[in-house]
Amino acid sequence: MKKLAALILFFTACASASAQDTCSHRGDLDPQYCDENRDMVADPPKDPKRYKNPNTLVFTYTPVEDPAVYEKVFKPFTDHLAQCTAKRVVFFQVQSNAAEIEAMRSGRLHVGGFSTGPTAFAVNIAGAVPFAVKGYEKEFQGYNLIVIVRKESAFQKLADLKGRKVAHTSPSSNSGHMAPMALFPHEGLNPGKDYNILFSGKHDQSVLGVRSGDYEAAAVASDVFHRMATRGQIKEDDFRVIYRSAKFPTSSFAYAHDLEPALRERMLKCFYDYRFTDEMKKAFDGADRFFPVTYQKEWAVVREVAEAGGEKFNGAAYEREAKREEEARRKAAEAKAKAQGK
Repeated sequence: MKKLAALILFFTACASASAQDTCSHRGDLDPQYCDENRDMVADPPKDPKRYKNPNTLVFTYTPVEDPAVYEKVFKPFTDHLAQCTAKRVVFFQVQSNAAEIEAMRSGRLHVGGFSTGPTAFAVNIAGAVPFAVKGYEKEFQGYNLIVIVRKESAFQKLADLKGRKVAHTSPSSNSGHMAPMALFPHEGLNPGKDYNILFSGKHDQSVLGVRSGDYEAAAVASDVFHRMATRGQIKEDDFRVIYRSAKFPTSSFAYAHDLEPALRERMLKCFYDYRFTDEMKKAFDGADRFFPVTYQKEWAVVREVAEAGGEKFNGAAYEREAKREEEARRKAAEAKAKAQGK
């Protein structure tokens, strides 16, 4: 029996190695994916038997804020998607970027919105294929990395934050960590050297932390900041923006690379034809549709920022960042519980 098991393992390994050897180009993708057309995202499986055509489509949105908020916001769209694809559609609440990426990698998530930075990990680690961002008739919606401080504070520029309590969001976040690591040194401020990086876990927690005085400044995404003000969670007049970066693409919408082609094309048409409800437009700063994009083109600036900061979007970096993100979430939860007297 042991010999039989050993033979099975041997031939399975050989078959796996043989399958990998048939891939002529992989780029930054994990070994289980292939990119022979060199568009930087995973090709569909060569074997049609590996296509997925589930009875229930699982959809989610990046956990930059409370997932329950977005389940409600996206309800009109998920109802539309269900009717349009003739599939049951469920919204899967995730609590971290790593959990969302892992859900797609394991086959439990079929389509969803990924934050700007984690999109690159989703592409390389989970076989995600970005196809849209929120946008308008002629352009996609973008955002800026902004650094906020309390309005009455004395801070006027980034260099003033040396030795202060500055919040980043999570290690895999573009605006919340990777862009600050790459861009702040040009402004005379070196994260991790000039100040200790404090991970809040999420953008909204960073904003609320500045308001409460837990942090003296925070690097956050401008769209999240403005949405919180629109919903009445904060007043923009309570803050001052002391830094604003160039424009980045906002969160991507991506599908799993192994969806059955006919289902994939039908689903994409459902996305592109849909027009946001008034509630969705209010929640997403006036965006009224899913605007077509590609990872290769629109995410070039994100990859450049990461590379400038010495970051990689490979498997090793993902495992490292996932652990750091989980640790950041744990510390943020402990700090919140302590503040509430629990």
